[in-house]
Amino acid sequence: MSLRKPKRRVAAGFSAVLVVTLLFLACERGEQPGENGRRKSVVIGVSLLNLSSEFIVMLNRAMEAKARELEVKLILNDAQRSAERQIQQVEGFIAQRTDAIILNPCEQEGSSPAVDKAHAAGIPIVNVNSETRSTPTAFVGSRDEDSARLAMEYIAERLNGRGHIVMMQGYMGQTAQSKRRQGALEILSRYPGLNLLAEQTAEWDRAKAMTLMENWIQSYGGKIGAVFAQNDEMGMGALIALEQAGLKQRIVVVGVDAIADALQAVKDGRLDATVFQDARKQGETAVETALRIIHKQPYESQVYIPFQLVTRENVNRYLH
Repeated sequence: MSLRKPKRRVAAGFSAVLVVTLLFLACERGEQPGENGRRKSVVIGVSLLNLSSEFIVMLNRAMEAKARELEVKLILNDAQRSAERQIQQVEGFIAQRTDAIILNPCEQEGSSPAVDKAHAAGIPIVNVNSETRSTPTAFVGSRDEDSARLAMEYIAERLNGRGHIVMMQGYMGQTAQSKRRQGALEILSRYPGLNLLAEQTAEWDRAKAMTLMENWIQSYGGKIGAVFAQNDEMGMGALIALEQAGLKQRIVVVGVDAIADALQAVKDGRLDATVFQDARKQGETAVETALRIIHKQPYESQVYIPFQLVTRENVNRYLH
């Protein structure tokens, strides 16, 4: 009898170690302990700004790839630039009791109720790429004002600190639009010889940017020295309009995001520069952060991924 008790203790100890090991492996694979010891897959709801934007498509692909790697299920919704639709999508995730929510906000103010509703339901929410007034559980993105600083410093250098600039803005009320404008104006204030001739939204859209550029060509003609487009879709629209008008050779055009079209245009010498925003890193980190929060593991509440200026001299390192 005295020999059996140690064996039971050893067996019990081995079982405890086995349970802990299995739980650790489940967390690594994106699983949660379920009822009766059964494991269930982690489910994360994702509401994206607009899947007609190439950058958001890149962000989406990165999240999907990371979710497959970690064996996490994503429920993906396209908000189509509507904060109201985004709130409804988050309400749907809450009703489904997803383990976490990843929000790519449409608007700084308009999308904030979505964050508030997730908090009230006790579901962690990670904002990716853009911010809201309401503070999420975690944020993963880049400092948008830095992208504009890089772009405008490049323009100032190309114009030797003197000339007229037009600025195409993104969707009004979105964090990227307001912060990129803020960063651009900050640099302009350091160069008294530079003048912001006009600024207007083209809503991140290539076709709308073409039309806006055509209007500016009609209004300002030979005055324009440079175009700062707050994203590459608008930058490409401005570029095409300028090329069609035969004016591109003397006007500097810079965008943001380093989408495939823009990178190729930089390589070809058509677009002067773009600013690389790491969609892959943002998407991957958002999924990893959500999973860490779900499993109550240590995580960073704010992750900022640096922007990088891309010109013809270094474009090859960004081309795939």
